[in-house]
Amino acid sequence: MEPFPEAFLQKVFSKAKTEKMSTIKVELALSPYMPGDRSYPITVERGLLDSVGRRMREAGLGGRCAVITNPYVGSLYSKRLLDSLRGAGLDPVTIEMPDGEEYKTLSSVSLVYDRLLKERFERDSTIVALGGGVVGDMAGFVAATFLRGVPYVQVPTTLLAQVDSSVGGKTGVNHPLGKNLIGAFYQPKAVFIDPDVLNTLEKREFISGLGEVVKYGVIRDGEFFSFLEKNRDRLLSLKDEITRAIERACAIKAEVVSMDERETGLRSILNLGHTFGHAIEAITGYTKFKHGEAVSIGMAMAAELSFFLGLTGKDAVRRIKDLLSGFGLPVSFRGISPPDFIETMRFDKKVKEGKIRFVLVEDIGKVILKDVDEGKLKGFLSGESFL
Repeated sequence: MEPFPEAFLQKVFSKAKTEKMSTIKVELALSPYMPGDRSYPITVERGLLDSVGRRMREAGLGGRCAVITNPYVGSLYSKRLLDSLRGAGLDPVTIEMPDGEEYKTLSSVSLVYDRLLKERFERDSTIVALGGGVVGDMAGFVAATFLRGVPYVQVPTTLLAQVDSSVGGKTGVNHPLGKNLIGAFYQPKAVFIDPDVLNTLEKREFISGLGEVVKYGVIRDGEFFSFLEKNRDRLLSLKDEITRAIERACAIKAEVVSMDERETGLRSILNLGHTFGHAIEAITGYTKFKHGEAVSIGMAMAAELSFFLGLTGKDAVRRIKDLLSGFGLPVSFRGISPPDFIETMRFDKKVKEGKIRFVLVEDIGKVILKDVDEGKLKGFLSGESFL
């Protein structure tokens, strides 16, 4: 896997330093099954929430729209968003759903379908996802399946959603046997990111999102990882560096998705930490850990497994664990037996021909995909931390 062209990264990040607004485009190939240009912009700008309606109009979206959110986010930001939509001549309704990963189910989605049908929504109506990853995943899945597909936009309000789940078109719901096992690839028409909404984000939720931010440095950009190490305190204090981190993470994900939309190869590197992390979430009923916390533990475990297999050195593992723990993220969890861990990971979407595939670390900024022998995996899971 070759590194991204330096010219591409320099263009994105020099813009981020000098302009109030940054727009990153997710370039997607034409599809015979989905006519028209499916590429879309990710716009990052402080105060952007108040201009979402105008920007939707500029993107060719009009008429009726359903703002899907949860009660907490709705109480903070629905009015501003609805004012923006109405001010642009759009006709919005609000649909609230309970907050929490445990509600990301087909039952919850069915209730949204009921409301859309009652409101007589049509194929040219638009879904607007206002919230974190749970809202975004479910709203996207609703958009992908209602009337066989209606347009939608993402307005993510958590750091994790801004840098990860709102970009790339993965939509879906959970099943008791595993996370996101029911879903579809369905791209939004636009992603609107307002860093100012992070000021009202619960501290634990914000720190959870930093787990996904760290992931981008580990998988693809050692320089970005060093930036995160050097600016840890300023990032935790929501200084300007957080906007730069959002832009850089989105730029990396946009490039990966552009090259591999449906995860046939390169895009799999975005799953660093997720094979372990999803198993931890499933076994603990999606209630003990935030997603970014589970991914943080998963990344630490993937780094340790990499060392255990002789793929990387101690320094890389220590830097990864130190940065994660420095942000206040967990890096270990020993409450699962190796047989339960392995059995749960077998239901992961990345399992192929019965083999569990991991994203493993060679160095900071460089990872590989590897099937791990079950015997070695059992040996690893049976031990304590190796460093």
